[in-house]
Amino acid sequence: MAKEKPHLNVVFIGHVDHGKSTTVGRLLYDSGHVDEQTMRKLKDRAKELGKSGFEFAFVMDNLKEEQERGVTIDLAHKKFETDKYYFTIIDAPGHRDFIKNMITGASQADAGVLVVSANKGDGVQAQTKEHIFLSRTLGVSQLIVGINKMDMVQYDQKRFEEVKAEVSAVLKSVRFNPDEIQFVAMASYLGENVMKRSENMPWYKGPTLVEAVNNLKLPEKPTQLPLRLPIQDVYNITGIGVVPVGRVETGTMKIGDKVVIVPGREGKGVHGEIKTIEMHHEQIQTAEPGDNIGFNVRGISKQDITRGDVLGHPDNVPTVATEFTAQIAVLNHPTVVTIGYTPVFHIHTAQVACQVTAIPKKINPATGEVLQENPDFLKNGDIAVVTIKPTSPLVIERQKDIPQMARFAVRDSGSTVAAGMCIDLVKKELK
Repeated sequence: MAKEKPHLNVVFIGHVDHGKSTTVGRLLYDSGHVDEQTMRKLKDRAKELGKSGFEFAFVMDNLKEEQERGVTIDLAHKKFETDKYYFTIIDAPGHRDFIKNMITGASQADAGVLVVSANKGDGVQAQTKEHIFLSRTLGVSQLIVGINKMDMVQYDQKRFEEVKAEVSAVLKSVRFNPDEIQFVAMASYLGENVMKRSENMPWYKGPTLVEAVNNLKLPEKPTQLPLRLPIQDVYNITGIGVVPVGRVETGTMKIGDKVVIVPGREGKGVHGEIKTIEMHHEQIQTAEPGDNIGFNVRGISKQDITRGDVLGHPDNVPTVATEFTAQIAVLNHPTVVTIGYTPVFHIHTAQVACQVTAIPKKINPATGEVLQENPDFLKNGDIAVVTIKPTSPLVIERQKDIPQMARFAVRDSGSTVAAGMCIDLVKKELK
């Protein structure tokens, strides 16, 4: 089997009208992922709507519309390949796509591209700060900053340096290190320094946007962490027995390993031993993070376990929490979030109704400082620390212990209302 290129999820963030969607559209078009004909149609449509110059932005919006009409679109539309990686691009207008993708693979964005306009009067805006903080709350570890619309400031190096300094100050305030971040001087609408080098900025020696995404590091495989494998499905296969399937999030699993799956049917865990492991219809001896596998376990029946249970080793059993404290960002709630609110939490493969039992503090999304102790409610855009009680046993880990098992999305009547990460928990003792 040909080894696929490594995959990265990249989220595009930034203040409205700073050129986020145009940057994404330009990237897809210049790299041949959107053809001439489609582009021509979008150009005509932009003209018709009196929005000349928006054709690149429509590349993604076009898909959004189809999504809103309920037509499923193959993710390939949003796939983007370089010689090194293939990316799933997530354009975060209402953060909607970001979260959908976050849930589908319980995958986090591995990296973010923050688009900031260099135009006079633009630079760092409220939403720029919030998006930087949001990417922190959602666990994005690598950022690229695209300083866009350089054509509108006559490609002035001084203006680039000003915006870079402004953004760096905000990045520092949320514990990103600006020295490790790539800053790209670009003009997306004209395609300058997106794929092709600009001749108008001879002073700029840094990477183009495509080179910058190619310089991203693959997240290290967390093999040193304890084994965590959330169960996606459980099959009963004639002649083999019970075959659970799932993706290894952290640690490694070998044939012959003694394992425990929690919470399990009784809520106190079920024990077994790994007989075989299979990936892409081939037997393997060891499974590591990122591997999607099916495996056969001795000593466990199909009734004992279900989707959302998590497998680990008996010497480090996955944590079942009776209550946990989380930092959440309210993204898209129709009204307000108050104590007593009980939506469904999606964490790894589990979907469990959980109740908000306390809201100790609301945090300023731009600085992280406490804005209010024990607020009565939370609305869209708020970031807060909340206490949560699952209505049935749930496996979750602290962000500082096993970040891959700490992030979640909150859904209510068909849409994602919040996302966040677990910062502390009360552990249930398994009898």
